[in-house]
Amino acid sequence: MAKIVLASASASRGEILKNAGVAFTVKPAGIDERAVEAPIAAAGGQPADIAMALAEAKALALGDDYSQALVIGADQVLAIADERWNKPADLGEAREQLLTLSGRTHELHSAVAVANRNAVVWRHCETARMTLRPLTPAIVDAYLGEIGERALSSVGAYQIEGPGIRLFERIDGDFFAILGLPIIPLLAFLRGKGVLE
Repeated sequence: MAKIVLASASASRGEILKNAGVAFTVKPAGIDERAVEAPIAAAGGQPADIAMALAEAKALALGDDYSQALVIGADQVLAIADERWNKPADLGEAREQLLTLSGRTHELHSAVAVANRNAVVWRHCETARMTLRPLTPAIVDAYLGEIGERALSSVGAYQIEGPGIRLFERIDGDFFAILGLPIIPLLAFLRGKGVLE
């Protein structure tokens, strides 16, 4: 049976795989994400294209060390209007992101890719449409005071698996993809490869 490696330090992605009963090893890819996305953005690439390129780059980054394994890479890109966002650098930026998203709908593109023998053998991207309820600065400050630095671990500074769900008015999309890993199509791929029953 092929070894599975998750090329991500994301606790959420690891938890999703673990809860699905998948045996895997964690080895963060450590790529320069801005360097990967810059030429795609400069060429007019869409946010979903950038999310996929990042997922593929992470999966391929471990190829030499894990040539016999199935390496899973994943990434997300948030887009609102014509803007594309990254994770907030600090709580001030997290506050700014949440206030900008207040009362608006944005798209969260969640991509996953699997590499084997230095080649991408499978890829998938899902898009969720997410609408935050109108938020006052006081609501945002209370939320950030409650979750603290955890806000910096996700683009948009929200975590729907916890208190962040209270910030939303509507969510259209797969829960697991929003958390960072479209697990249902990934499990179907792994079953097709004979890695899972």
